[in-house]
Amino acid sequence: MDKLFITDCEGPLSVNDNAFELAGHFIPRGEEFFSIVSKYDDMLVDEIKRPGYHAGDTLKLITPFLKAYGATNKKVVTFSKENVFLVPGAQDTLNQLKKLLNSFIVSTSYQQYIKALCDVTGFPFENTYYTKMDLEIQSIKESEKDRLMELKDLIVQGIDFKDLDKIFFEEIPGMEIGKLLNSVKTVGGEGKKLAVEDIVSKTDISPSKVMYVGDSITDVEPLRFVRENQGLSISFNGNEYAVREAEITVISENTIVTSILADMHSRFNRDYVLGFVKAYSKDPQVAMDNFRISFNLLEDFKKIFQDRELPLIELTHDNWEYLTKKSMECRRKVRGKAIGELG
Repeated sequence: MDKLFITDCEGPLSVNDNAFELAGHFIPRGEEFFSIVSKYDDMLVDEIKRPGYHAGDTLKLITPFLKAYGATNKKVVTFSKENVFLVPGAQDTLNQLKKLLNSFIVSTSYQQYIKALCDVTGFPFENTYYTKMDLEIQSIKESEKDRLMELKDLIVQGIDFKDLDKIFFEEIPGMEIGKLLNSVKTVGGEGKKLAVEDIVSKTDISPSKVMYVGDSITDVEPLRFVRENQGLSISFNGNEYAVREAEITVISENTIVTSILADMHSRFNRDYVLGFVKAYSKDPQVAMDNFRISFNLLEDFKKIFQDRELPLIELTHDNWEYLTKKSMECRRKVRGKAIGELG
C-alpha cells in the first residue's frame, strides 16, 4: 500500500452534477441559471484568470440563490441522498480500490452529496475532501430574497460579462447574505491540488506514486501536479480542460478501465502502465493478452464489452483534438447533454 489512488467524484464515479441538480430542484429555471454561472466561472478561470478565483467557485456563487429559494441544510441532505447515480462499474471499482491502494476522493461537490455517496457505496467518508457549505450560517432578509430572485431572472434572460461581475463581486457581497459567500470553501482547481499535496504529506507517499483521475476544469491543477511529478494523470470522459492536462485519456461507459489501470498501478511501475496504454491504443486484444491484468478484471472486461464498442485508452499528446471530441461524445452519453457540457 505504498501507492495512492485519488479521484474526482462527479464524472469518474457518478453521473451527477449535484450542484446543477440542486439548482434545478430549488430554483425556477435553475438548470439554465446554473449553466450560465458555470460558463461565467470557466471564463474567470481560463480566460480572465481573476486573482483569488478558483475553478468550481460556481458552488460558492449560487449559495445565496439556493438560500433565497428555500434550500436548507436538511433539504440538501435529503435531496442528495435520494439522487446518487453511479457510473456503471463504479461500485465494483471502489470496492476493489479499498483493498488495493490508499484511496481518496477529492471533489468540488458539497459535503452533503459526498456523505450521501459514501453512505451508498461504503467508501470511507474520512478519506474524502469536499466543499463545505452551511446554509444556516446566515439568515436572509425578505428584501434581499426578493432582489436575488430579480437577479436570477436577469441572469437567465441574458446579461453580459460586466453585469455578471457587478452582481457577483459588487452587489451580492454588499448584502448581508453576502457573508454566506465567504463561508463556502470550495475544493476546486488549486484547492484540489492542495488536497492532493495534503494526502501525499499525510501518507508520506511520493507524488510520483499517485494515480489521479479527473474530468473537468476543477481537475486541471491536480492533473498537472501529478503529471509534472511523474505520477499517472488520467482523464475519464473528460472535457477539453481535463483532456488537455492528462497524460492518459480514458473514454468509457464503464469504470472497469479505471479498475484495470489502478490494479496495474498498484503492482507495477509507471512505465509499465504507460506501456500498456500505448499497446492498447494500437491493438486492444494484443495488449490484453500480453500485459499482466488480474484474471477477474480481464474476465469482467470481456463480459462488459462482449457486444459493445471497446473503450478508448490512449496517451493524450498523440491525438489531443480527436480524443477531446470522442471524450465529449461519451461524456454527454453517460452523464446527459446538460451536465456533460458543463465545464
